[in-house]
Amino acid sequence: MTRREWAWASYDWANSAFPTVVSTFVIAAYFTRGIAPDPVTGQVMWGWMQALVGLAIGLLSPLLGSIADAGGRRRLMLLLCTLLTAFFTAGIWFAKPEPGYAAWALLCVALGTLCFELGTVFYNAMLPDATTRERLGRVSGIGWALGYAGGLACLVLCLALLVQPNPSPFGLDRDAAEHVRATALLVAAWLLLFAWPVLVFLPSTQGPRTPLRQAATEGIADLLRLLRGLPRQKLIGRFLLARLFYTDGLNVLFAFGAIYAAGVFGMGFEEILLFGIALNVTGGIGAALGGWVEERLGARATILTALVALMAIGGAMLLVESKWAFWVLGVLLGLFFGPAQAASRSLMAQVAPPGEIAAYFGLFALSGRATGFLGPAALALVTDVTNSQRAGMAVVLLLLGTGAAILATLPRGR
Repeated sequence: MTRREWAWASYDWANSAFPTVVSTFVIAAYFTRGIAPDPVTGQVMWGWMQALVGLAIGLLSPLLGSIADAGGRRRLMLLLCTLLTAFFTAGIWFAKPEPGYAAWALLCVALGTLCFELGTVFYNAMLPDATTRERLGRVSGIGWALGYAGGLACLVLCLALLVQPNPSPFGLDRDAAEHVRATALLVAAWLLLFAWPVLVFLPSTQGPRTPLRQAATEGIADLLRLLRGLPRQKLIGRFLLARLFYTDGLNVLFAFGAIYAAGVFGMGFEEILLFGIALNVTGGIGAALGGWVEERLGARATILTALVALMAIGGAMLLVESKWAFWVLGVLLGLFFGPAQAASRSLMAQVAPPGEIAAYFGLFALSGRATGFLGPAALALVTDVTNSQRAGMAVVLLLLGTGAAILATLPRGR
């Protein structure tokens, strides 16, 4: 791989610590078990928070993507989003294990998630600048593999340095959950430490910058033109519609996986971290192999295969009663996360017009978040009505299946 390709892919290593530690395995479980009154209430509160964040991301991402295209500010906006993600993540440290801190914890996670997701719009849009069209799938897959490796490394540090040692070598108060809250500080530092190569070694190929006000005006106009013309872009439109559903299913799975494991199987923080480490190992393997598979089968077939496997394994995970079976199925599930995500990113880079790449990746983010409030809201509603976390998580299967059915209508060879 070239220096540009490695520089681009290394940002996945840096930013994957946030969804791994904060959104999925540690802070989400800490909120449910340590801050919320009980796990079911915690899942409901977390679900409505994720729903509101999804709505904000869906509204802002295509607009900011268009502004970045018009003003030549992809790197600047990526830098700003990275700094804000680290800032809000660090704020989670102040969320003590008491119900009175629930609002503060949800606010920090919500704003951190918003900035993280907006940052991925500009990062993904830089992929065509990093490599050739023929290598998009491989480089995207390597990026996802590095992301799983980065999430794994950060999880191991969280476990070895903060969560497991008792007494803590840093004098952390376990009764106040400081050993868990400190993982947020580690994630913020991790992001700042490793995010810089893409900003230094991947210069933008865009033209001269326009003034910010002019860029905003042109960006809004381009976005409206893009939306009006989308019905004529039938291939892109169908792909984005399919991704709208299956990415929402993946987002719900990521956001509530640890909460489900903690509430249904009684996993503590240490076991959730070990489970997360195992998932990141198989996730990295799957992402790396997915790029190789995509070069031979195409992005469409790779995504479809991954979605069918996720539905089959995920359905089994909702039925099993024993913890060891949940572990085995979860480890297998990890193999198919990366291929579904990496192939989606490379397919978007292939079909998007080069001069509007950030705007289309804004729509790409929108397609993963336009119904982003519906998935968590449906999960929260079903969980609340049935008083069952298993029933709530079944929403994931419906979303993945709908997305796969629409994607199957795309022409072969993509």
